Amino acid sequence: MTSFRVILGACLSAWVAFAPPVQAQAPKKPNAADIRLALEKLNVLGSVLYLAAHPDDENTRLIAYLANERKLRAGYLSLTRGDGGQNLIGHEIREELGLIRTQELLQARRLDGGEQFFTRANDFGFSKNPAETFTIWDRDQVLADAVWVIRKFRPDVIVTRFSPEPGNTHGHHTASAMIALEAFTAAADPKRFPEQLKTVEPWQVKRVFWNTSSFFVAQGQKFDDSNKLKVETGVYNPLLGKSYNEVAAESRSMHKSQGFGSSGSRGEAIEYFEFLKGEPAKTDLLEGVNTSWARVKGGESVSKLLQDALKQYNPAQPSAIVPTLLKAKTALDKLPANPYKEVKQQELANVIKACLGLYLEASARDYTAVPGDQVSVQVEAVNRSSVQVTLTKVEYLFGQKDTTVQQPLAISKPWMARTNVTLPNTMAYSQPYWLQTPGTTGMFKVEDAALIGLPENPAAAQVKIHLTVQGLPFAFTVPVVYKRTDPVEGEQYRPFEITPPVFANLTEKVYVFADATSKPVTVKVRAGDNNLDGQLTLRLPQGWKASPASFPVKLSQKGEEQQFTFQVVPGASQTESIIGAAVTVQGKTYTQGLKTIAYNHIPTQTLFPEAVSKAVKLDLKRNGQRIGYLMGAGDEVPASLQQIGYNVDVLRVEDLSAANLQKYDAVVTGVRAYNTLDRLRFQQPQLMEYVRQGGTLVVQYNVSNGLVTDKLGPYSLKLSSDRVTVEDAPVKFLKPNHPVLNTPNKITEKDFAGWVQERGLYFPSQWAPEYEAIISSNDPGESPKDSGLLVAKYGEGHFVYTGYSFFRELPAGVPGAYRLFVNILSLGN
Repeated sequence: MTSFRVILGACLSAWVAFAPPVQAQAPKKPNAADIRLALEKLNVLGSVLYLAAHPDDENTRLIAYLANERKLRAGYLSLTRGDGGQNLIGHEIREELGLIRTQELLQARRLDGGEQFFTRANDFGFSKNPAETFTIWDRDQVLADAVWVIRKFRPDVIVTRFSPEPGNTHGHHTASAMIALEAFTAAADPKRFPEQLKTVEPWQVKRVFWNTSSFFVAQGQKFDDSNKLKVETGVYNPLLGKSYNEVAAESRSMHKSQGFGSSGSRGEAIEYFEFLKGEPAKTDLLEGVNTSWARVKGGESVSKLLQDALKQYNPAQPSAIVPTLLKAKTALDKLPANPYKEVKQQELANVIKACLGLYLEASARDYTAVPGDQVSVQVEAVNRSSVQVTLTKVEYLFGQKDTTVQQPLAISKPWMARTNVTLPNTMAYSQPYWLQTPGTTGMFKVEDAALIGLPENPAAAQVKIHLTVQGLPFAFTVPVVYKRTDPVEGEQYRPFEITPPVFANLTEKVYVFADATSKPVTVKVRAGDNNLDGQLTLRLPQGWKASPASFPVKLSQKGEEQQFTFQVVPGASQTESIIGAAVTVQGKTYTQGLKTIAYNHIPTQTLFPEAVSKAVKLDLKRNGQRIGYLMGAGDEVPASLQQIGYNVDVLRVEDLSAANLQKYDAVVTGVRAYNTLDRLRFQQPQLMEYVRQGGTLVVQYNVSNGLVTDKLGPYSLKLSSDRVTVEDAPVKFLKPNHPVLNTPNKITEKDFAGWVQERGLYFPSQWAPEYEAIISSNDPGESPKDSGLLVAKYGEGHFVYTGYSFFRELPAGVPGAYRLFVNILSLGN
């Protein structure tokens, strides 16, 4: 079996121009302009690393400018994957959202020409200062990861998005700049993280800048640009047919889960840089850095040949310069080892491939297989030039199989061969590497250090295609992909994945037992392979019982699914635990579920989470039965309410007439509904009339910017960015006798134990006297935040505004959050 390290090495070499994406999507086919830009880039030996905290923090215009105008390698190191944010396009949160945002960053880099890296830091949610951030992140691990990326990427300059000085911004932001300054020194010190020096060498960055702007100036103050280095980045690139403003808008618009669609602009765009560390510069980011081949001993001979190729380049006949490029390859191969040789070898090989119009692809008949399966792989090779190309060998890196070919590739005559390859029984599942082993609140755990920094897994299976071009040997590694033809969308690609032979998915994320009554627990079992014969059981908390104890499972075809329902009786005591599903097949027990994330703007992503759901037995009383729920940006609160016995109807804005709403005991608006539902401003009077006639309306948090109406309630209410980020921050009952704290459940401080990620966010800063503030809480050292739960009588009904994060707590099965939310819904009953 070819070692995983070999496959990883092939993946690492793909950090350069024209490299195919590791995960499958329609391959980029370089056009004449792309080739021209890549030729120019071959003669530039310099790089800049942009460093910040989250997906969306990067300056896409600057990255596009550096990569396409300056022809530098431009990388973005995002310390986190954005797991702690909200999702404007679906229900995925936490690790699933982090996976979406990872792919959105990769799509953004595909457009702006940058490269993408990460550390193991987990985005645990909003943090008000770096001191708090570093109590949750392992600072030394994050620094080690940043140093690792610097030593591999070898930037001449680091640019931070944020200042290292604490201010009015996210604690992760400031922490990212602090890490950048520490990494600047540590990356050059062989005594720091010496274990990395088995595969990389110390690297001295020239300087660190802060990419500042008027955005970071406090309101009422003027931005002082007198001591800042200035770079004009709004340049128009005729080869791209766009300015870098326009490229940046396309790139930034890939952050769809955050609602960051952008319109392109044209004209001047000045970026400002404040010097932070290293050697100062007055006129240019790379001042004093030699970015030509002169920085490499013997590089002048390579440079001369590359310049000749650029002069000879004819967009109508790219292959005409291949002989000159082959001479450059020979000269480059003879150079002694240096920090740029491997990268430029790969860049040059890809340019030659593009000039030849050489198409190489490996595809499987299905998008999944299990270890030990036999996989049918078709390899396609097409030379679309008159240059002599000979296919010599096809090496299947995942199955110990090689095929010697010795086949000349005549112009536009496809060579295709289908081969059956047996997968090793030890082949790993295609679970994202940072989710394979449980980590901590602040850090992902990665067992294989060589994976750290990579945006995603190396492809599950790869094929290495060996060939000669006019007698010179080349080898290109391509991922095995799955593709099909959709009758509407045409050719569609999907990653090829290694999966378990069986999946068990519990249909609910949380099972809440409000009393001793049994509850159905349904498990969907799906076959990952043919002829599945096994036994399904539940893993239950001590004292709980399931009927029946097990089900036989027989599935003859891969992809076939059966549904099984157990009746589960909870134990007598109040508890928080888990219910797990397990399928035993041929003496081996499998406990993985299956989660597919599919959006049009990213490749399909597959996860194999543990087949578990939270199980909560709690003391809960409720009044009322029927709830109307208006979805906003997307959350899982309706399913959580159904878990405790409510009948929940998901409403559309068009359903919001006072007469139609009278059948509901309470109406709830989902998170950010007033930011995302434009027509809600026209229906707001109907909601207020529903309240006036005796209804209960509960409005969950909205952000202060971008409201469709500022009349969220019957009385004036002004939102702010105030929040309480500490999950276990103390609470104080301002109105201890209010019904919302007493009916039908008696709320105590114990009900605020075990909350996740935060107490709440975007609390109102001003509210009319008609509102009663019920609960107060605050982060350490801050003033009390009294407005997280505001209740007002209006006519015969009740209006509630809450910034407390029920959208996180209910799906997480937090008992006290259920009890409090039920009391809120019960106000009119």
